[in-house]
Amino acid sequence: MSLFDWLRAKPTCVLDATLQQRVAALPTAQPWQTCSLREQRWVVLDLETSGLNLNKDEVLSIGAVVIEDGAVDFSQQFERTLLREQPRLGASVLIHGLGPEAIAAGQAPAHALLDFMTFVGDSPLLAFHAPFDEHMLTRALKASLGYTLQHPFIDVAALAPMLCPDAALREAGLDDWTAHFGLQVGERHHASADALVTAELAMLLFSRARRQGLDSPCALVEKVSQWRRRQQTQAF
Repeated sequence: MSLFDWLRAKPTCVLDATLQQRVAALPTAQPWQTCSLREQRWVVLDLETSGLNLNKDEVLSIGAVVIEDGAVDFSQQFERTLLREQPRLGASVLIHGLGPEAIAAGQAPAHALLDFMTFVGDSPLLAFHAPFDEHMLTRALKASLGYTLQHPFIDVAALAPMLCPDAALREAGLDDWTAHFGLQVGERHHASADALVTAELAMLLFSRARRQGLDSPCALVEKVSQWRRRQQTQAF
């Protein structure tokens, strides 16, 4: 089996010919670029899930917005609720409010996820607590489409303390950072709304990154990697 065949391994459900063609036509993710942060198209993602179990819970909804030319492009937004016939609904439903009726009226997961990856294109992804979103999205794509996610992520939850060391906020949540910067938040705990708030926070952080001489995705990712290694060393 070739590497390409392995990356496009068969999903747990059978895809029709049209879906197979669309999966095969998805663009290849690009490595981190040396262009300016402003020139890079970013997709800011938020997921609502049935719970926090990385191996058992499911993606229930996807919200995303695009940062392009240094601003949120409101003409490029994505929102889907995924159909789940027997959803695992834990305490998280009290936060995001996605009950059985909303989930039963959702779009088939294969179609929703394929629409999302078409929306993403070859762009990198931003999320707050990105490792969780990356893991859950990877599982969902593999199960529904047989597709292995290759798109790189930046964790906004790591960017914030790295770029704002004087903020005295560690292990802080999205609400903590939005309050720190005085961002006006109209709605929270809804995938699209949380994606927009994360995008607004990211743009503030990109401005700080530029002032610190970090004006390319490649430079920013390298700095985050160095910062994480220092944090791990200090923890011991």
